[in-house]
Amino acid sequence: MLKGYCACYLQKLASPWLVLSLDLTLVAITFFVAHLIQFNFTLNFDINLFFKTIPFILIISCISFLSTRSFKCVIRYTGLKDVITLFKAVILILAISIIGVFLNRVINFTASLSIPPALIIIHALLNLVVLSSYRLFFKTIYGHLKDKPLLAKHILIYGIGDSALKVYNALKNNTEQHFSIEAFIADGVVKKGLKIEGLPVITKDKITSHFILKKSITEIFVAHSNRYNSELLKLADNLPYVNIKNYRTPFKKAWVNTEIVAQQVKPIQIEDVLGRPPIEIDNPKILDEFKDQIVLVTGAAGSIGSELVNRLSNFDLKHLILIDQAESPLYNVQQLLYNNGKKNFTVIVADIRDAKGLDDIFSSHKPTIIFHAAAYKHVGLMEKSPYEAIKINVNGTKLLANAAIRYQVKKFVLVSTDKAVNPTSVMGATKRMAEMYISCLQKVSATKFITTRFGNVLGSNGSVFQLFQKQIVRGSHITLTHPEITRYFMTISEASQLMFEAATMGKGGEIFLFDMGASVKIFDLAKKMIKLSGLRYPEDIDINIIGLRPGEKLFEEVLANEENTIATYHKKILISKTRRLDYNHVKQEIEDICTANILNRGDIVQRMKALIPEYKSNNSQFEKYDKKVAELKPKAIDY
Repeated sequence: MLKGYCACYLQKLASPWLVLSLDLTLVAITFFVAHLIQFNFTLNFDINLFFKTIPFILIISCISFLSTRSFKCVIRYTGLKDVITLFKAVILILAISIIGVFLNRVINFTASLSIPPALIIIHALLNLVVLSSYRLFFKTIYGHLKDKPLLAKHILIYGIGDSALKVYNALKNNTEQHFSIEAFIADGVVKKGLKIEGLPVITKDKITSHFILKKSITEIFVAHSNRYNSELLKLADNLPYVNIKNYRTPFKKAWVNTEIVAQQVKPIQIEDVLGRPPIEIDNPKILDEFKDQIVLVTGAAGSIGSELVNRLSNFDLKHLILIDQAESPLYNVQQLLYNNGKKNFTVIVADIRDAKGLDDIFSSHKPTIIFHAAAYKHVGLMEKSPYEAIKINVNGTKLLANAAIRYQVKKFVLVSTDKAVNPTSVMGATKRMAEMYISCLQKVSATKFITTRFGNVLGSNGSVFQLFQKQIVRGSHITLTHPEITRYFMTISEASQLMFEAATMGKGGEIFLFDMGASVKIFDLAKKMIKLSGLRYPEDIDINIIGLRPGEKLFEEVLANEENTIATYHKKILISKTRRLDYNHVKQEIEDICTANILNRGDIVQRMKALIPEYKSNNSQFEKYDKKVAELKPKAIDY
């Protein structure tokens, strides 16, 4: 308490005018010391002349300090910029002094200005050293006094570049929390004895459990602004019994006045548990593809739809049309566009199941490119409501695609899912039916129908990440359906990039997908999220296994059994080479199912299974239909 009181007292005393008074006092003292140095540390100089000269020195010093505002700095946060300002003030004192002495020699104004030039230079050097040193001394004392040492958090900074220094300064200047920074962690090999700000630089292999316990490390701050680092995850995995919080800094454009404030240091982004580097695509042909086009986005208020809208709003479009039946989320997207200065767009609350409404939209706006992101996607809910799943995912797609043909749309890009591959759920089967329907239309229309298949999208509404994050924040246990369940993951940014690539590259009939690397075990993902949140498994947050939900798979696939892939110009983008269908039969059967769905819900799922022979229900009430359709001859021809 005494140390905290002393720090507060010192802070109140360090007012700008007190700093100015102290600066002037030190200038007078250094002027005396300069005389001692000039005269070989003796008093063999004119004391009377010294006292006559002091007022002149103090006046020009005061003018210099006021001009440069060097006394306005907050001493306890003294940095390089403050030292540079002091340097300017000292140079100004030096310049005015030399000019004053020179003029006095010409006009012989007063004997009090008869100062040797060497003495002026010595005085300037002393001023620079003393004025900057006492500021840094005050800053150091304040840093030691402001908090109890026992309350300080012992941390490491991951990185040794500019970002690392900015994080270091932010943490040292944090007025709310005291951090004891023990070392910087380097990615690669470093020279022995290397130091930054007087702190050692160590390599990752030095970060052992013994080191962490010895130094009482509680947190690691990641100093990379936007960089994937799998080594960091390995580091965390190797310290299972140590409570470490990992942080990353924001993008450089988010720094305030080229500096980073302590409050800007945010928890590490959840994308870092992808298990692979994010896929980046820079295709200049995309901008040309969308130039002067009228683009329509369905599901524009959803996670993927809103990301598409956000990116498309920066393209040179003729017009952008947003469609969604969710009024409030769509309004939020509209306001975001307005706030970003966008005007060339139209927002329409509409239902893709309404054929008349779609016809009105197409006849009024005449879109040339369509991104169809509207869909029901929750497996468990759709397993209980196949009627609704078919209405939106199949019939809605059918109506939209038919309208695209009537109004001669150039390209139609469908958002699909890896759950459509060998589906085990109603949701996955309806998305596969949507893929099949537009494949049929591709054979009879000028519109280019293209499909994009996604894995689980990070950050999307209802994603496992959001669920786990909420459960961790609440401090409750994490719920997991099965300890061996795995999934492929991609970011919303990757999803939107794939759709733009598909629209640019697609010739019609393709299914585009990303090489998403190895699938991620959700149990391991949950443990990583617990650890990266600064908690321990199972001491702080446990994981409860609740069993597979109806229709849920243990693992997802990106390709069906009869499919293989074709490479593209980008090694991470693949085209699925799908089986051939009896297009006339498939198209008619899908249309019949959509009609029967309205009149009779009893055998709809059975008819879906007959149409999609690879559709085998899992942990679902609809498993009873699998045997009934097993002997039916599939209406498909292997490729």
